[in-house]
Amino acid sequence: MTRTISFTLNGESVAAEIKPHHNLVELLQREFNLLGARESCGQGMCGCCTVLVDGSAVSSCLYLAAFADGAEIVTVEHLAANGKLDPVQEAFIEAGAFQCGFCTPGFVLMTKQLLDEHPDPSDDQIGHYLSGNLCRCGAYPEIIAAVKLAARIRRNK
Repeated sequence: MTRTISFTLNGESVAAEIKPHHNLVELLQREFNLLGARESCGQGMCGCCTVLVDGSAVSSCLYLAAFADGAEIVTVEHLAANGKLDPVQEAFIEAGAFQCGFCTPGFVLMTKQLLDEHPDPSDDQIGHYLSGNLCRCGAYPEIIAAVKLAARIRRNK
């Protein structure tokens, strides 16, 4: 049994045939070849599969694809526009806030949500927003520096 859902994906109206058990990360990878969100733990504990749904970060490994019907989905692939990186992406590169890069898309999207809601976040806010994302390489000091740098870059633009 399948059903058709329609939603906005990275600014474009799309439709997809899904089965009731498909999650959003599967849909994004299989149907749209968007590989930035990565399933790692499969339990919503690591943040590697983070995408924005209607502006809020979700663990797409736990988010059923059916719930995307009518929603606006933004993946890390959409942040760069017209050949120019998003300020959050720029900051992560400048601060060296990644080692293997596996967790980076999730951290970048969570940072985007944080800065959209709190343009000048406190250390506590940064810690709270990023608490659901894990970096197995241990690049946390660089990630915190990147969040602060991204906030400065966004304020100065």
